[in-house]
Amino acid sequence: MDLKLPHLGEGADSGTVVNLFVKEGDTVTKDQPILELENEKAVATIPSTAAGTVTQIFVKAGDKIKVGQRILSLGESGAGPAVPTANPEPDPVSSRERIIQTPSPEQVPVALEDEFPEAVSESKSGTAPAAAPSIRKLARDLGIDLARVRGSARGGRIMMEDVRAYIQKLQRLAAGPRAAAIAGAPATKPPPEQIDFTKWGPISKTPLSPLRKVIAHRMAESWSTTPRVTQFDEADITALMALRKKYAAAYDQKGARLTLTSFALKVVVDTLKQHPIFNASLDEVAQAIVLKQYYHIGMAVDTEAGLIVPVIRDVDKKNLIELSRELEELAGKARERKVSVEELKGGTFTISNQGGIGSGQFTPIVNKPEVAILGLGRGAMKAVVRDNQIEARLMLPMGLSYDHRVIDGGAAARFMVDLVQGFQNFKEEDVMIAGVLGQRSVAAADPLQ
Repeated sequence: MDLKLPHLGEGADSGTVVNLFVKEGDTVTKDQPILELENEKAVATIPSTAAGTVTQIFVKAGDKIKVGQRILSLGESGAGPAVPTANPEPDPVSSRERIIQTPSPEQVPVALEDEFPEAVSESKSGTAPAAAPSIRKLARDLGIDLARVRGSARGGRIMMEDVRAYIQKLQRLAAGPRAAAIAGAPATKPPPEQIDFTKWGPISKTPLSPLRKVIAHRMAESWSTTPRVTQFDEADITALMALRKKYAAAYDQKGARLTLTSFALKVVVDTLKQHPIFNASLDEVAQAIVLKQYYHIGMAVDTEAGLIVPVIRDVDKKNLIELSRELEELAGKARERKVSVEELKGGTFTISNQGGIGSGQFTPIVNKPEVAILGLGRGAMKAVVRDNQIEARLMLPMGLSYDHRVIDGGAAARFMVDLVQGFQNFKEEDVMIAGVLGQRSVAAADPLQ
């Protein structure tokens, strides 16, 4: 039997093979890991759905494969590698890709590839996509190929809003070149220049990893589509760090590491509640601002493979010790590339703390579809005037980048003022309250109480 790539989760229909754990002739059991697949910024292990002997492998490390594509063939235990027949049965996925060849970069405008990937990669042949009869009739009347429409319902079923969104994309595509021509600008980006760096000296070259390609695409998309402004300020965290020093040992005893980022999570959520526009997203299709009633905070984690942003959910419902534990756990999973795709989605605001590295002020890039991100630098002792006296205070540099389509400068300034106050006036009782640990309440004598 053939083992095919199973459904990877909502919105995920492909991935890149990172490692293969089997070779032809190996015997595998059901649920045994057969390969690692990188999707988005997560690496998942794909298990075998049956037992048998590997007779043929159809993929290799570095291949990008889709849901339903063959991975390998299994025969009965003890069977050797399969001998190719004169007319092997074609792989439905790969044969369809051979028939409908994706145009080369020279043939397709870059703008089309970036903004409308389904317009150049979907096939008009094969199984008809799932959709209601009324939607099929509408598509026929309008001359729309439903194979090019990405369905948002369960199982990829196409809904009316999916057809509407597709039509709006086609309208923007049609208007784009004309608008560029009117403005006197080129309709497409020029192809990148190929430079021979060996003319000036020896070099080494490392191919971009799948993760680095995802990061590059996301950052370029955010930079080119989001009019970003960055607001800078400093917060006096002298008292806050005194609280951390006072309670750090007690938190360690409870298996939680109390850090500045732990405090930042609480401060940020309190400030977001005062300024809900920062906990929003812009729905570009409906032309509406989506105000979210939940607080899922993304934490930028520096890993050897690149930047990964896992999300801590319902931060407003958790106390400081719970946040400290979850922060440490998620950061560890991110560094080990064990974080799941779902743990990377659904964020409403992001925090990037470079203080541990030693950086000062910087301008973080907004993590779409969020509208704001907070960058924290390394706290430094500075001479500060307080009550007409010069004192040495520990000052935290901060940079708030925001989407100017949604947020105005005045709103950003007010957000930053309240954020600074949150760091400078952090209540000690919020550090002391540990809530319930496991199945018991913390005793009154507990230092965290």
